[in-house]
Amino acid sequence: MPSLLWFRRDLRLSDLPALSAAVEQDREVLACFVLDPRLEASSSARRLQFLGDSLSRLHADLAGRLLVTRGRPEERIPLIAREISASAVHVSADFTPFGHRRDVRVQEALGDVPLVPTGSPYLVSPGRVVKDDGTPYRVFTPFFRRWRDHGWRGPARTGVQSAQWVDPDGLTAAATQPADIPNPGVSLYLPGGEASALQQWRRFADSGLADYAEQRDRPEADGTSGLSAHLKFGTIHPRTMVADLDLGEGGHAAYLRQLAFRDFYAAVLHHWPDSAWHNWNRDFDAIEMDTDAGAIQLFEAWKQGRTGFPFIDAGMRQLSETGFMHNRLRMVAASFLVKDLHLPWQWGARWFLEQLIDGDIANNQHGWQWSAGSGTDAAPYFRVFNPTAQGQKFDPSGAYIRRWVPELADVADAHLASGPRPPGYPSPIVDHGDERAEALRRYHAIGSRG
Repeated sequence: MPSLLWFRRDLRLSDLPALSAAVEQDREVLACFVLDPRLEASSSARRLQFLGDSLSRLHADLAGRLLVTRGRPEERIPLIAREISASAVHVSADFTPFGHRRDVRVQEALGDVPLVPTGSPYLVSPGRVVKDDGTPYRVFTPFFRRWRDHGWRGPARTGVQSAQWVDPDGLTAAATQPADIPNPGVSLYLPGGEASALQQWRRFADSGLADYAEQRDRPEADGTSGLSAHLKFGTIHPRTMVADLDLGEGGHAAYLRQLAFRDFYAAVLHHWPDSAWHNWNRDFDAIEMDTDAGAIQLFEAWKQGRTGFPFIDAGMRQLSETGFMHNRLRMVAASFLVKDLHLPWQWGARWFLEQLIDGDIANNQHGWQWSAGSGTDAAPYFRVFNPTAQGQKFDPSGAYIRRWVPELADVADAHLASGPRPPGYPSPIVDHGDERAEALRRYHAIGSRG
């Protein structure tokens, strides 16, 4: 009897523990991917394009032997498993609240056929790094120390040659119901697929990793790895990357720390699933937020990159035009929305998830709560980023701003800290000094209630 290998956030063949587990049980393996209509409906065209490109690459790597079908997984997976008399269904573990609920339903529908999770998208799976008393960490730094001490396995030695792949063309259409791979026809700033991920990692490891600590906060320098979308869809695993790191070096150590943050936020969401849309620190439920018609107008200006603050507007326009935003801009834009505009962080988090190709529920939501002050290890609420000063510090030449805000391409000071404001570019929608004071007033108001 063959095994069924159900791809999800692991669209690759190398370093895939679930594939190792499948072939240990049965040499013959049917590979499949289920297009869940719920996820399709919630995904932007760019994210669907990246998914489709990655699936097309995986389909080609398997010489056309990837079954892509559409439907609810709790319906499609049992039908396919019965069609091939599968001994087991193998997956990479999913620790998100949605993924956990889905997998419970799939296992119930499978009956006696086991759903076998092996590995995960993380270096260390959520739930494994805990305090001595078994409780989860609430602060990153001690988590990081324990996480490093815990360690992780080396890359799994897998590839297309690992299995005898079952050709889905020989199966009945009633059970498999093949579907077209998504192709919205959107142009992306980066190609999907495992080969592209490995090529991008090699390029960064060779030419960017050594300077990562110094360059990662400079959006105009292109000093990041550019692999966040690949990590989101699992076209590369962080184990593959860490195997190339020299952890004694500055840039290498700084990059490992970012991978640790990814694991930390996944663990936080695993232990506190309600934190996906609610304040992790429930004291912040009492803080005053604006949600009236005026707030909605401010939100629209923020989304469109029409706030009158050049650094913010550059980031928001990059997001709208490409589906990507540099991490420094994510923090500054989030701080501006919550603390200058006094809008709920959930509004911004939802917009980011709609726009970002790399939109990840754990990273996105807890990054927003860090900026809002309501999460674990959060930035203190009284730390309010000055959007002009942030631009001057991290985009000193104004090159990033000029790239994404063409109205400022020819001005002497792209930060508009001095000199005239050019025609066609909006005036600031708020006064930062006044709104910072108002944000602190609201913060102290919830503290005084205790």
